Amino acid sequence: MTDTLPRPGTKPARPHFSSGPCAKPPGWAPERLATGSLGRSHRSKLGKARLEHAINLTREILGVPDTHRIGIVPASDTGAVEMVLWSMLGARPATMVAWESFGEGWVTDVVKQLKLDAKVVKAPYGELPDMAALDQDSDIVFTWNGTTSGVRVRDGDWIRDDRKGLTIADSTSAVFAMDMPWDKLDVVTFSWQKVMGGEGAHGVLILGPRAVERLESYTPAWPLPKIFRMTKGGKLIEGIFKGETINTPSMLAVEDYIFALEWAKEIGGLDALKARSQANAKALEAIVEKADWLDHLAADPAIRSNTSVCLKFADHAVEGLDDEAKLALVKKIASLLEAEHAAYDIAGYRDAPPGLRIWCGATVDTKDIEALGPWLDWAWQQARAA
Repeated sequence: MTDTLPRPGTKPARPHFSSGPCAKPPGWAPERLATGSLGRSHRSKLGKARLEHAINLTREILGVPDTHRIGIVPASDTGAVEMVLWSMLGARPATMVAWESFGEGWVTDVVKQLKLDAKVVKAPYGELPDMAALDQDSDIVFTWNGTTSGVRVRDGDWIRDDRKGLTIADSTSAVFAMDMPWDKLDVVTFSWQKVMGGEGAHGVLILGPRAVERLESYTPAWPLPKIFRMTKGGKLIEGIFKGETINTPSMLAVEDYIFALEWAKEIGGLDALKARSQANAKALEAIVEKADWLDHLAADPAIRSNTSVCLKFADHAVEGLDDEAKLALVKKIASLLEAEHAAYDIAGYRDAPPGLRIWCGATVDTKDIEALGPWLDWAWQQARAA
């Protein structure tokens, strides 16, 4: 055991490293939100205008082409994905791709709930399946960035232009931090409580022309709940993509999202958001390189996330410890850091291998990642000595 490390003298100014809901944008304060739409109907002229403004800003910042529709939908990213699975799958064979817990969840929904005979392609935590080998005559459902594994798809070069199936990408911890190849993706889903630090409960659904064609030409064999229905009389309900939400949204949450979008636009748009996230991930990588007790869960840097960075204990540092003992260490480290107000919510996801998960998205300041490093070392030593 090395000499006892002193308690670091500098703390992160904003110790919010949760992977969702994530840190608010710098400078955020509740009194800075627009409040004119609060207490008003979401179907009023003002309410619909604010919802449409959120959609238009999303399109502008992400560079979503005019060929794609953007809608605000219920129940966070989960709701957006479920709408797609229940409304579009079944027309063609399906391929479900999973390398972490959320992808596994979509496998369960499709195979056990919809009872489709889908092909399931998996990889262990920290790894990525061979995406180029997937059957593109089938509908492919995958996560662009595995929030609980820290593994992302590198790019969309593997997606063919002549594919017959749909590409359906759960991208909730990727959008606003990574390049999304809109011409390659037929469906993209996310929730604004990830990279933009918004409030939960609302999802965003982006549909390309091929997805709209599927909706208008295919009727599933199973009944659809009201909140999943995107067509009427065989035609897309266009209002969903113009601010006429399926159910009542929180206008406070909408205004919070608009604040984040306007902040993003002010600092330079998507390029600035990506640069902030990449700088955060690089700062954390430097910390991991210096810490002899810590490693990345994703060994290959080419597929390593720059938002939800997942870490594990170095093998030699926990030699002889089983998973239960490693989990106890994780809990101790997270508890120590929270008590010191040095880092909140950095324990790894419950289904992932024991380790830490540190959000490096654009709303986090790089100086706070840098200030976190000494605290990680201090907490590790404290936990091991306990």
